[in-house]
Amino acid sequence: MPPTPRPLRKLGFLTIGLFDGADPRRGHESTLEIIELGERLGFDSAWVRHRHLQYGISSPVAVLSAASQRTRRIELGTAVVPLGWENPLRLAEDLATVDLLSGGRLNPGVSAGPPTHFEQVKDALYPDTADLEDFGHGRVERLLDFVRGEPVTDFSGVEGFEVFSERVQPHSPGLGRRMWYGGGSLRSARWAGEHGMNLLTSSVVKAEEEGPWDFAALQLAQIRAFRAAHPDGEAARVSQGLVVIPTDSASAGQRARYAQYAAGRTPRTTSPQGPARLLFAPDLVGPSAEIAERLHAHAAFREVDEVAFALPFTFEHEDYVQILTDMATRLGPALGWHPGG
Repeated sequence: MPPTPRPLRKLGFLTIGLFDGADPRRGHESTLEIIELGERLGFDSAWVRHRHLQYGISSPVAVLSAASQRTRRIELGTAVVPLGWENPLRLAEDLATVDLLSGGRLNPGVSAGPPTHFEQVKDALYPDTADLEDFGHGRVERLLDFVRGEPVTDFSGVEGFEVFSERVQPHSPGLGRRMWYGGGSLRSARWAGEHGMNLLTSSVVKAEEEGPWDFAALQLAQIRAFRAAHPDGEAARVSQGLVVIPTDSASAGQRARYAQYAAGRTPRTTSPQGPARLLFAPDLVGPSAEIAERLHAHAAFREVDEVAFALPFTFEHEDYVQILTDMATRLGPALGWHPGG
């Protein structure tokens, strides 16, 4: 098997953190245990995905704050926080606080756009300002400025016994370089590059032209557009987040369920879906050697050296243990990765 042009340097994983509405603590505890396992296995990063008004992680920064106190080395990321639900100033305070508590291990990933089902939630979320809110890239720029230490106010100094700062406190100096943008279009990729962010790619891209459609080629074009616009050029960081399920140590029952899961999702990979024309990548299921071969042939994978492979949403805790163990002990080495490399 020929080596990739960019040997895999960082191996990460992404989890959604589902829970039972009748017992939410157990689900959150399972997520933290999975992150702890990831560190023991040598993973470089663990990422959590948000779910608002659903039975998944609604407060990823709070979950990662807990994870930061149960781990020592693994990087902790959000993939992604949709800023339409957030106040950028308050989020900047939370991100800096958790980054300091973690020892500089936080990798905040964010996205632009209005909240999902905005018409149904706007009266609860923005009862007085829904029609005035900016859900575009300007909201991301505000967050970047606040995280990077730009002034928030022209007032600072001492008032009575209290001392005020003109910028968000606490300030974590390295955090501004670890801000990620989750984008799936050429426009968003270029914008992220122009603003010095890192780029999170996933198993979804926008099919912005007529077919035939090649997911890997579309994703590759976005990566190249991002790096062409980024001050760091070819050194700009990109992480790929395909759904990857190695089966080396899986039981026969697990292998059957994994195959059924992937087969049910395959139809959406053949053509763009919905008004947004979203094209999905096929899930990669099978022995690590086969998955590695498919990844080495993937045009976009060949130009990244970081991954955050997505764990399937609806599997059991023991399934995640098996998948992560195979990723770290079988798939990672097959891709040229080594713990701490």
